[in-house]
This record gives sequence, structure tokens and C-alpha cells, in this order.
Amino acid sequence: MNKSQSKYYNTARLMNEALIILLEKKDYEFITVKEICEKAGVNRSTFYLHYETMNDLLQETIEYTMSRMYGRFHGGTAFNIEKIASSPPEDLVFITSEYLVPYLDFVKENKRFFSAAVSQPVPMRSYEIFNAMYDSIFNPILSRYNVSERDKKYTLGFFVNGTWAVIMAWIQDDCKDEISHIAELIIGFVQPYRIRRSVNCANCGFLNTP
Repeated sequence: MNKSQSKYYNTARLMNEALIILLEKKDYEFITVKEICEKAGVNRSTFYLHYETMNDLLQETIEYTMSRMYGRFHGGTAFNIEKIASSPPEDLVFITSEYLVPYLDFVKENKRFFSAAVSQPVPMRSYEIFNAMYDSIFNPILSRYNVSERDKKYTLGFFVNGTWAVIMAWIQDDCKDEISHIAELIIGFVQPYRIRRSVNCANCGFLNTP
């Protein structure tokens, strides 16, 4: 990357960060180009050199943040879709320190972004991103665990909402507790409820108890 390219991307990063900071304070639809420019320390012509609309900036901010998050996982192995069909079921359990620690580390560094994703899910495309992950990752994994189609939404809701509730409480407390402690808590909450691999449940319970 040459000097001019570096300057271009650095300016874009400043505007990405400005948007995330402003999203913490007000709804997306009320954020203006003027506010972005003031917060990022750039002029309007610079903004329009990079983007045609505010939606272009938002789209780039989301994609930039998500790509950085995936990059934390040792070459993306945690989300290697091709391995879902062939990996042993025990390797498909992502509620482990191997995956939680880099994820929580990223959340702590980007807590403003994740808070905005929860408080303003529509502009942040939270549902769209989740649905894409469900189709490509979660649904195939639940199938490998022999979870019935009827029960998939309940199973996923339990794991995702429970885990996210812990993370949001941690964010609201300014991520003061150690990452290792939050990871241990989540694993401890989930551990007693491992999905049985040996039973294709139709009318029976499929969660192990201690």
C-alpha cells in the first residue's frame, strides 16, 4: 500500500470510528454527514470522496468490523463452513475458550459497535447477519447434533440469547471483569446442557442435565 492509499484508508477508518461513536449517542437516522465530518476531523468533500451516502459509510463500517472479527480466529477456522459436514461433533461446539476468548477480546475492543448492534438492530443489519450465520453455520451444526427441525429455533434461542445476555451485561459494566472470567461463566452456564448426539429427538428432551 502506497502513501496515498494509506492516507485514504486511514481517513475512511476515522469516519468508521466516528459513526460508531455517534451511534452510541443517537439513532442512526438522525446522524448527519456534518456530525461525521466534525467527529472524524475531515471536511464534507472528503466524505463524498469516499461515500455517496450515509448508508455507504454504514455498510463499510459493518463489513470492516465483521472482517476484523473473523480475522481473530486463527485463519477463520472457527467459521470454516466446509468442515461442518466432516468434523467430529465435539469439534463443532464453539462454547469453548478457544473461540470465546478471542471473540470476547474483540468485543471488549469494539464494545461501542456491539452496543449499537443491539440497540439499533435494523440499520446495523443485525438480523440479516444473524440469519446468514444461521443458514450457513448454526443450522448445519444443529443438524449434525440430530436436533429436530421443530426444536432448532428453541435450541438456538437458548444458547444465543443466554450467551449474549452475559456479554451485554459485561459491556454495560464497561467490560471491567476479566475476559477469562466471562468465558468461564458462559462455559459454566452452557456445559450442563450439551445437546445429545446420539438421539434424534422428536418428542423427548434433548438436553443433558448434570
